[in-house]
Amino acid sequence: MSAGPALAQPAFPPELVRFVPYKSKPVFTGAKGMWDAKIRERGWILREAGGWKLWYTGYDGTKEGIRRLGHATSPDGIQWTRHPKNPLLADLWVEDMMIVHHKGQYIMVAEGKNDIAHWLTSRDGINWTPKGKLDIRTKNGQPIAAGPYGTPTLFRDHDRWCLFYERNDLGVWLATSSDLKVWTHVQDEPVMTPGPAEYEKNLIALNQVIKHQGRYYAYYHGSARAGKFKGLWSTCVATSTDLIRWQKCAKNPLVPSAENKSSGIVIPAGRAFRLYTMHPEVWVFGPGKR
Repeated sequence: MSAGPALAQPAFPPELVRFVPYKSKPVFTGAKGMWDAKIRERGWILREAGGWKLWYTGYDGTKEGIRRLGHATSPDGIQWTRHPKNPLLADLWVEDMMIVHHKGQYIMVAEGKNDIAHWLTSRDGINWTPKGKLDIRTKNGQPIAAGPYGTPTLFRDHDRWCLFYERNDLGVWLATSSDLKVWTHVQDEPVMTPGPAEYEKNLIALNQVIKHQGRYYAYYHGSARAGKFKGLWSTCVATSTDLIRWQKCAKNPLVPSAENKSSGIVIPAGRAFRLYTMHPEVWVFGPGKR
């Protein structure tokens, strides 16, 4: 099912769509000559009582280099200090991850090698236990077709878990679970597809779902295979009342496509939100007009 036409305000309140750069440079980058010389795809930020926490994927910059999990903390979400135990998992491929903190446990979903999604759990956010690949089933209970499935995104909706994921960036699917162990499609067609805008005409991946003022909002990025926007990824937002039918914002992209900033998520900061983009370095955007 393709996303429909954009909704008018107030379906997209200003605090969710109007952002300007907070700094003139990234707030977190790769460490030259280290295991995390390059930052890769989506990282994740949680703001908790003890401060701001960032989990990210680092690698040595080579195509073959294993993508490893790193962690950093901050008192303000701007100045970050790497954790001394980095990388947290020396030999496990962890890429494009996100985390939910639920009932005293951190739950992570991430891409593994060859874009096969897997999950991990932790009590402290530092020591992680791998739980294996995500078991996703079609609506009739059969395993989904073999092949990559990545950019997994968790969202807790009342008493059920929701999982959004993409396949080769060609669409976003939705599956649900009561126990995180077996995921079943809500429908076997994608709930979000690329386009129709030129800057997201061919490829799409969803990074985060939040609920705000009674509506669901999905932060995602899209790209095109040819033309003016070839190779550029645009950060965007869509809204829904049921997590299945999504309508894209007329103000997309939230950051100019030419800047090629992707893997965006929003974090509450007081009465406003901050937008963080993660790939290939972490930038922060605050509220403002554009």
